[in-house]
This record gives sequence, C-alpha cells and structure tokens, in this order.
Amino acid sequence: MEVNEASQRFKASHLAALFHAGFKELAYLKKSTHSSCLTSENLESINRALIKASNKEVIRLEKMMSFLATTGSASPFIGLFGTVWGIMDSFQEIGIQKSASLQTVAPGIAEALIATALGLFAAIPAVIAYNHYLHRIKEIISEMEDFSIEFISISERLYGI
Repeated sequence: MEVNEASQRFKASHLAALFHAGFKELAYLKKSTHSSCLTSENLESINRALIKASNKEVIRLEKMMSFLATTGSASPFIGLFGTVWGIMDSFQEIGIQKSASLQTVAPGIAEALIATALGLFAAIPAVIAYNHYLHRIKEIISEMEDFSIEFISISERLYGI
C-alpha cells in the first residue's frame, strides 16, 4: 500500500500509470476472490490491465507526432512551391521587360530563395524533433514492457500460484 500512495506523486509518469492499473487489478482480484493466492487467469487479467494502460500511454505520447511528421514532410514542398512561383515571376518579368538584367530577375530569385529557406526552416527542426521523440517513445515502450513483466513477476512471487 505504501508504494501505491507514494506513486500518487508521479501522476504524469507512464510507469506510474502502469503501476496504478496493475495495482488496481491486483487489489480487485484479491478482494473479489477472497484469496491471497493468484491463479494463472488472475495473472493474465493483471497483464491485460497493464497492456491496456500501456496502450493508453503510447497514444498519449504519440499525440503530436503526426503534426511533426506532416510539418517535416510538407514544408519542403511548400518551400518548393514558393521557389517555382518566384522563378515564374522572374520569367514573367523578363517577358514584360524584354530584358534579363539582374534588376529584372533579382526580385523573383530572391522570392524563390526566401520560400526555399522558409520551407527548410520549418522542415529541418520538425524532422529532428520527430526522430528524437520517436526514439524516446520507443525507449518508453521498452521501459513499460519491462515494467509490466516485472510487475507480473513480483505479483506471482508474492501472491503466486
């Protein structure tokens, strides 16, 4: 019971969420079966509670990942669109001025380069952040799997078959 009370201080922790789910199921099983001994079905029930809590945590962790992925993949294309637009402006200005001087093409080329830079400015940090968080989420999933195995093992040792 002390661990359960102490874990209340870590409400944002993914492992605390798993602990609460497993502990809640364990307490329910001990109360409903009126036995201090768990069956293999009881352990499976605890495992399902841990898996469900783990899945809920993964969904919470992955919430903004699609935004980062979309930003990282779409921004270069938006920048490319601006680049094409700027080059088209330069060619249009060449046609109007009947001259290919630097004064004629420079504004369109500058517009194209700015659009390219803005696309990359958004995409590069988004891709870096996406890869960082994806790696961290994989680590957290591994931690939760290890925690679940350990929770089941301890439950089995303390109240086992």
